[in-house]
Amino acid sequence: MIDLLVRGARIIGSPDPAPVDLHVDRGVLLEIAPASSEPAPARTIIEAHGALLSAPYVEPHIHLDTALTAGEPRWNESGTLWEGIACWSERKALLSRADVIDRAEEILRWQVANGVLFVRSHVDVTDPTLQALDALLEVRDRVREVLELQLVAFPQEGICSFADGETLMNEAARRGIDVVGAIPHFEDTREDGVRSIEIAVDIAVRHGLMVDAHCDEIDDEQSRFIEVLATQALRTGLRDRVTASHATAMGSYNPAYSYKLQRILRRSGINLICNPLVNLHLGGRFDGYPKRRGLLQLKEMLGAGVNVAFGHDDIMDPWYPLGTGNPVQVAHVGAHATQMTAPSEVEECFRMVTDRAAAALGLGERYGIAPGRPANFMLLPAASPFDAIRRQVAPSHVISRGNLVAVCPPSPTTLYWPGRSVEPIDWVRSRDAAAACWRGQGDVAH
Repeated sequence: MIDLLVRGARIIGSPDPAPVDLHVDRGVLLEIAPASSEPAPARTIIEAHGALLSAPYVEPHIHLDTALTAGEPRWNESGTLWEGIACWSERKALLSRADVIDRAEEILRWQVANGVLFVRSHVDVTDPTLQALDALLEVRDRVREVLELQLVAFPQEGICSFADGETLMNEAARRGIDVVGAIPHFEDTREDGVRSIEIAVDIAVRHGLMVDAHCDEIDDEQSRFIEVLATQALRTGLRDRVTASHATAMGSYNPAYSYKLQRILRRSGINLICNPLVNLHLGGRFDGYPKRRGLLQLKEMLGAGVNVAFGHDDIMDPWYPLGTGNPVQVAHVGAHATQMTAPSEVEECFRMVTDRAAAALGLGERYGIAPGRPANFMLLPAASPFDAIRRQVAPSHVISRGNLVAVCPPSPTTLYWPGRSVEPIDWVRSRDAAAACWRGQGDVAH
């Protein structure tokens, strides 16, 4: 008897739309078989009723150490990145290990309920005590049976421009972080910004780590540290183990430089992370009208062959007062903000919170729906990825390492319309005949 059987699911991206059964045992996907009327014996059976089966969502950029601190000790009234950093500097003095652990685990529970099973979190290491880092290292161990958490040593107040910044980054690497960060546009001078990237890349090379830098998160069209980061990625051989997050200055670059940059980024192999919720909120705060969107050149970079993913970034902290940790909301807003609204482009937005984000995290064969891989997946009661984003569909079931970790039952809306009988609202308007398959929603049997 196997541990888990999922019956009658449709796998996203499969050339064959016919429903299949998935056999899972000891945390591994053993087999994908044609749907059978005589199912294999299993301890747990999930009836998918034709729902979409997808690899889980991946969160490539979040700040767990700052989450749920909005308004503490004061609100960011200007809504700028810079006041957010000032507010966090005040809140940072009030941190305790228990405080960080409690808030981080709360957000991770939200994310798992939303179908997220892989998370990359930045953690501020411009604190001589490294209290938040130690707390999140503990959280990483505590949650590993449910999700994979990568930690980035993030120098919020700079490497060169913060006292002992380089020493703290080296100590963070020694304590066991997964990724080395940087924030070159925040450093005091252009030279300090370049040097901070060199330091971060050197630490990564010496310790065998990845790099994920907050890069050019500013509306200044002269902020061009991304070319420095990409060149370092190429020359050191780190290539796709390097990520540039935000890169919002790119939204102000002129066409000639943008064309040159596409070549540099494609050749380097680095990843880009766009954070539409937060950067729409922070960007253009110093502009008159028209106001800039504060986003990287997503369509152009995808067209140039650069891997781009969507991240949530902040949840209820000094930089962003909203958020629920839901990647499909990020994809929905991202589709609008980057004008990725053709049907194929909306489907690409789904990839930017699934397999493109997985590529940015370097997950390799730890991710994806294939026999022999870890049984991490979710069921979406939707006709297609387009439909899931349009209606912002929640996963009906989330499976981690072969274990059912979240269930979201349906919540139908009943309409009382004058002149008509009482009726449930059907939000699906699709020519895809498979849309009707999921209306019964999934059931779990033990």
